[in-house]
Amino acid sequence: MPHPIYIVDAFVCGPFTGNPAAVCLISGKESAQWMQRVAAEMNLSETAFIWHLQGNEWVLRWFTPRCEVDLCGHATLAAAHTLWQRGSDHDSIEFHTRSGVLTAKRDGQGIKLDFPADRPEPLSPEAAASVQQLVKDKAQWLGRGRDDALVVFASAEEVRQFQPDFAQIQALPYRGLLITARGDEEGLDLVSRFFAPTLGIPEDPVTGAAHCLLARYWCERLGRKTLRGLQASPRTGLVEMALSGQRVTLRGAANTVLVGEFLG
Repeated sequence: MPHPIYIVDAFVCGPFTGNPAAVCLISGKESAQWMQRVAAEMNLSETAFIWHLQGNEWVLRWFTPRCEVDLCGHATLAAAHTLWQRGSDHDSIEFHTRSGVLTAKRDGQGIKLDFPADRPEPLSPEAAASVQQLVKDKAQWLGRGRDDALVVFASAEEVRQFQPDFAQIQALPYRGLLITARGDEEGLDLVSRFFAPTLGIPEDPVTGAAHCLLARYWCERLGRKTLRGLQASPRTGLVEMALSGQRVTLRGAANTVLVGEFLG
């Protein structure tokens, strides 16, 4: 049976920006093994699989080319965008996921996602040593969230010019490496990049879930509740953040770039 499939650029700041995600609508009877094979076939950083429960409630699962993940921001944004493009008349959509129920809401030309916040903790001296070596002792602060190492640089230019050693990053005991610094443009609070070769994603174009950690770190450091961040990958993308207790609202825009059917 053919499955409707969309490719959506999420957290865009113009044409050919943001992070492409595949969104595949299924019945819910398909196996995880089949979903993983489809994700490998699509070969994007994430493929989202969604099926309807009732009303505005959907099940959502995310797969990289190599594995299923617990949380993905840009593919959630892409999934919500797809459902509204297909004619959903609900102003909010509830996704049942491995990270609990996540809500997407329309907000003008953008979409707001309600996600769990991720608290940064400093690395121990032993753990910090290997990360400092990887970033050539340029880190101002070293920490980690639930899954990822966090490196804070002195300048946005250092983030932009960083040359990743993927073998070294993959050897770290973390899902990925997140690097960040204060923004260097008007209206830009922070810049970041994210690397996750272990997941089959050497450099992610825009990482919504990573901004759950960035929001907590920079809001506390800057004494702010709202932020605007640029992920400085080759594609680039914009993420707006609002911290509220243990939750983070991520806001961004999306564009559909391809519509088709998966026949495999």
